[in-house]
Amino acid sequence: QVQLVESGGGLVQPGGSLRLSCAASGRTFGSLSLGWFRQAPGQEREFVAGIRWSSGSTYYGDSVKGRFTISRDNTKNTVYLQMNSLKVEDTAVYYCAARYGLSFSGKYDYWGQGTQVTVSS
Repeated sequence: QVQLVESGGGLVQPGGSLRLSCAASGRTFGSLSLGWFRQAPGQEREFVAGIRWSSGSTYYGDSVKGRFTISRDNTKNTVYLQMNSLKVEDTAVYYCAARYGLSFSGKYDYWGQGTQVTVSS
């Protein structure tokens, strides 16, 4: 079992920045891939970014490339999502998720409770 707890959401103006955190606990993480997803009201859940725990290699959705950065701190078992140049359309509930294996696609077995990000003037 893996437990995930997100934090860091809030209200920010367009062009601003936020950093989300995802604290992981439970089983060993060496073979995990972790992803950030988001879901806005009335829209499908969207993959935002992913990171492989062992290597630190990353992957981004097209809508956030160049603006968002995913990273991890192995000493704290925490994954971060640094979000810069935020846009109104980035408004959503952001979820951290984990799956065993190297692929970022496929079913994610573990999910956090989500954190709201609202970009508005």
